[in-house]
Amino acid sequence: MPDNLKQQTIKGVSWSFVEQILTRSINFVVGIILARLLNPTDFGLVGMLGLFLGVSQLFIDGGLSTALIQTKDPSDKDFSTVYIVNVGLSLVFYSLLFFIAPVVAEFYQQPLLKPLLRVLSLILVIGPLSTIQGTLLQIRVDFKTKSFISLLSAIASGTIGIVFAYRGMGVWALVAQSIAATAASAFFTRVFVRWMPKLVFSKESFKRLFSYSSKLLAATIIRVIYDNVYPMVIGKRFSAADVGQCTRAEQFPNVANGTITKALSNVAFPVFSQIQDDDERLLSVCEKYMQLSCFIIFPILLWLCGSARPLVSFLLTDKWLECVPLMQILCIGLLTNGITTINVDLLSAKGRSDLVLRLEVWKKTVGFAILFITMFFSLKVMFWGRVLYSFVELYLNTFYIKKILGFGFFRQLKVVAPYFLIALVVLIEALLASRFIENDFVSLLVSGTVCFLSYWAIAKLTGIYSYQEIISVIKGKLQ
Repeated sequence: MPDNLKQQTIKGVSWSFVEQILTRSINFVVGIILARLLNPTDFGLVGMLGLFLGVSQLFIDGGLSTALIQTKDPSDKDFSTVYIVNVGLSLVFYSLLFFIAPVVAEFYQQPLLKPLLRVLSLILVIGPLSTIQGTLLQIRVDFKTKSFISLLSAIASGTIGIVFAYRGMGVWALVAQSIAATAASAFFTRVFVRWMPKLVFSKESFKRLFSYSSKLLAATIIRVIYDNVYPMVIGKRFSAADVGQCTRAEQFPNVANGTITKALSNVAFPVFSQIQDDDERLLSVCEKYMQLSCFIIFPILLWLCGSARPLVSFLLTDKWLECVPLMQILCIGLLTNGITTINVDLLSAKGRSDLVLRLEVWKKTVGFAILFITMFFSLKVMFWGRVLYSFVELYLNTFYIKKILGFGFFRQLKVVAPYFLIALVVLIEALLASRFIENDFVSLLVSGTVCFLSYWAIAKLTGIYSYQEIISVIKGKLQ
């Protein structure tokens, strides 16, 4: 990898990790405090609204931000056009959700959902006010500034959420936290990034950007519907409390996986886009990102899987223990997520949003079939269905990457297999600590320490690539 690209990547990934780790750590702590102050039903009610808000946010952006990043040298006219579209659509979709709120409440037979949806939907109007500024930071690979914004927003919104919960506001504490997070992010982004929109709408810019983004929009809508249909089905098939347990089951593995995957993907996509015309170079960089992702995420997820019971009991209290087996299953399913994300980033960077859409249709056809079958059984069976889907998704995602870059399913498995085998040691050690050490805190302390030291020692002895790369970066920083 050329030095300039390597340095840009190292700097971007480093600050992206700082952003993700600090922000998610704060949200993680806030989530634990809120879980202690609130009950599963409160989280379940907000979870039921995820589909409506998620799909609305996708339509508002329309994938245009991604198109700006993929475009070489976008003009100010392009940015202003996207800004106008985003703000206009945000008002349309807020109005739509405001009027369908009674229908949503009636569907779930939860009257409180009517005011909740109307208030929570304000994030749709606030968010687009700073979308372009955030996109500019990503194009510049300026994750240092982005990390400061995320950190300040997390602190502000977390504080508001905890205060509301402590004062007995119940589910409204979660609503206040969400609105505060969006508002704080919009405010700080506009403060740090000096860009002002011009009242210019270019049909040519919109058509060019939308021709690329429309496929990504459709693909993302399908994915978001699939992701959010689970709490919808569980809420209808089981109860709001069950939705809450599922939400908590996702908390720990999603924080861990999301931190690593998002940190790498934030940098990978703009870097891939810069070298999109050089296949050999692109493949080399891709393999390095994939190895780094697996080196970090495999041991973390497998440690969470082995330490789930003492972790939930110690941090969330025993009222959440029903989520432990669901959390363990999800940890297994998320092992493939980082690899899957890199494959999608590759296709997007190559400008093949049409293939991203085609793949999403295939994948979600399988996913909905699995959901339809498993929904008639228990929650555990439904979560095992998600595991099955994750491996099917990985296989399908490699189909076009093999055609374009010759980097197919089995070749990718060969790249990441050593990291998985080493990480299995972590799972075994965590399970043993969880089983034989009764005190939850001691169990977590022992397993965390032993697992980290043994994993690092094995990585050093085997000399795998990602270990060597991390050590060289650390030494370079210290010199």
